Amino acid sequence: MATFLYQLGRFAFRRRRFVALIWIALLAVAGVGAATAAAPAADSLAIPGTEAQRAFDLLDQRFPGTNADGATARVVFKAPAGETMKDPANKAAVERTVHALRSGSPQVDRVADPYTARALSKDGRTAYAQVSYKVTGFELTDASKDALEDAAKDGRDAGLTVETGGNALQAIPETGATEVIGIAISAVVLVITFGALIAAGLPLVTALIGVGIGVSTITALSSTLDLSTTTSTLATMIGLAVGIDYALFIVSRYRAEITEGSEREEAAGRAVGTAGSAVVFAGLTVVIALVGLAVVNIPMLTKMGLAAAGTVVIAVLIALTLIPALLGFAGKRVLPRKARKDREGREDRESAAAGEPHGRPATAAERPNMGTRWARLVLRRPVTVLLAAVVALGAVAVPAASLELGLPDDGSQPTDTTQRKAYDLLTDGFGAGFNGPLMLVVDGRDVHAGQSTKTAAARVAKEVGALDDVAVLTPPTFNKAGDTAMLTVVPKSKPSSAATEDLVHDIRSRSTGIAHDTGAKTLVTGTTAMNVDVSQKLDDALLPYLALVVGLAFLLLMVVFRSVLVPLKAALGFLLSVVAALGAVVAVFQWGWLGDVFGVEQTGPIMSMMPIFLVGVVFGLAMDYEVFLVTRMREAFVHGERPGEAVVTGFRHGARVVTAAAVIMISVFAGFIGSTDAMIKMIGFGLAVAVLFDAFLVRMAVVPAVLALLGRSAWWLPGWLQKILPNVDVEGEGLRERLAADAGGPDASAARAPERV
Repeated sequence: MATFLYQLGRFAFRRRRFVALIWIALLAVAGVGAATAAAPAADSLAIPGTEAQRAFDLLDQRFPGTNADGATARVVFKAPAGETMKDPANKAAVERTVHALRSGSPQVDRVADPYTARALSKDGRTAYAQVSYKVTGFELTDASKDALEDAAKDGRDAGLTVETGGNALQAIPETGATEVIGIAISAVVLVITFGALIAAGLPLVTALIGVGIGVSTITALSSTLDLSTTTSTLATMIGLAVGIDYALFIVSRYRAEITEGSEREEAAGRAVGTAGSAVVFAGLTVVIALVGLAVVNIPMLTKMGLAAAGTVVIAVLIALTLIPALLGFAGKRVLPRKARKDREGREDRESAAAGEPHGRPATAAERPNMGTRWARLVLRRPVTVLLAAVVALGAVAVPAASLELGLPDDGSQPTDTTQRKAYDLLTDGFGAGFNGPLMLVVDGRDVHAGQSTKTAAARVAKEVGALDDVAVLTPPTFNKAGDTAMLTVVPKSKPSSAATEDLVHDIRSRSTGIAHDTGAKTLVTGTTAMNVDVSQKLDDALLPYLALVVGLAFLLLMVVFRSVLVPLKAALGFLLSVVAALGAVVAVFQWGWLGDVFGVEQTGPIMSMMPIFLVGVVFGLAMDYEVFLVTRMREAFVHGERPGEAVVTGFRHGARVVTAAAVIMISVFAGFIGSTDAMIKMIGFGLAVAVLFDAFLVRMAVVPAVLALLGRSAWWLPGWLQKILPNVDVEGEGLRERLAADAGGPDASAARAPERV
């Protein structure tokens, strides 16, 4: 592989105009496609095989025209102090609003008048109108949303407090200025790392090009493939992070080769052949983790994973081709000014004395840097460092034992949004459960002899109505055939609470006995029930997904490192960082610690997909640092250094770059904490702290400490595995042998020297 990538890097360097034009053309085509595409869809939680989804499908069959999965909205009214909604003026204002809702859009199916539907609170101050649409949230037009907002304004003009909730007003999440701040921090880190504006700008430019192509492609296909707005946000988040990191590693290796005396085209080839191999395998681990999300069988999650994986593939291809092409345009300006002067001076001296040995001064390679000093400290105290890191991660992980899972609702929206205000008004006027009613569907088509759908529905109403957490139970509504009934259950507790989840399970448990006695099946659905089913599905899929992703990546890392213990150590270290990250997420978003700092306005259960998503994404990103750091150690070990020396060599060459890459990735992820969407905010925080823990505690402390304790056994591989595993030459050993053979003479030994790695 290293030889092929070496040739690819040289080709891209030589044909830089051609390569750059190809990527610019791809960006232009993707941009045109995005500009002419339909608006991205709202998030959909259709979950094949779940009870809630089966109930939705049954309603569509037995109650044609009801659009059970259509968009909904609740317009909530509250009278001024000292007045009620029954006052003539207020009642007239509500009726005008209801009329405006009915006539505002052809997509409206029906609007329930608060007075005929008895949707008035006990104190008479609060009322709500339920709006049902003929289409799903995917198909709701901007005109329909504008009509909904305009109708609410009519009520406000009459002096009422009017707020709107429901999925009809789902909007594209806003990230605010923090995302820009994250990119700005990345730029500062790159300037400090490279000391040259050109070198610092290359990773940013190429990452933005890669994200532009990826996100534009997603936007262009969003309507066709039902891709949500969250899909684009996630692709942006991961694409920026890995795009900057992968380019950073290639540029850093190129500068090292230039400093060591290689010609520019040769340096580009060697950089892509060595660091590029690590980029390929690091990218593969991320892709495996993201594509593996498909095993959960949740369409939205699968699409998010595939789209993000596609953006990672683009980032890898750009690092291998566009980076060497742009390095060709950059010339010597990719080096700091002092380094350029030193190189020119050395070339002048070599020209004056042709017999002088070619190469850089030995002191430049041996000069201790921060990475060298840290590695030597760890080698002197491996047990102390290992215990300190593990204890620190364990302490942060403690809150994870209290993890409660759920899905965000309007109660998790920022307090200044109309959705959150409507949620609070309903809670105050009617009770928290009115924000997430359950829908029961009684299928009486196969009732036993002597039974009927009506008797079965009556028994369901009696048994469910007797449950403790039920606030309101509406009478059954039957379809025209009379073989299916529909009931609405309003819980006493809020939609995301554990009590509501228990109520769903209690109803389903009782429906089993009713089905046995009557033959009528009772299904529980509604947004709240769908969320419960999603949580259960994600929980059931976590261990199989973890086994699949970790197993495949373990095999991949065995091929990369040709070792058993190094991949095992990598996997165990990853588990430490993920559990610690989950603990931090629980502490902030569930317990409310430092909630004001991170803009958490409402604590509650952690998003159901967070654990499995964190496992997938963080595993891929964590393996990036493992590959980049440990392959350098493997290189040194292969070239004859003792295990301890190899660890120091790996840190001397890789610690600064890995540290910069981690800071960049953390700043990019942290930029999304400012999003107005609770899901994006939580993902951004979780990924940022996970990378923080993994890069600085696991890879920088646990890894060298464990390698120091293992010694030579760290690189042990059974003989039979040696024969089975393919040799992909990630370290570039085959490439160096070929280059040495081509060079011949004394240069051959120089090509093999450890200081040239």
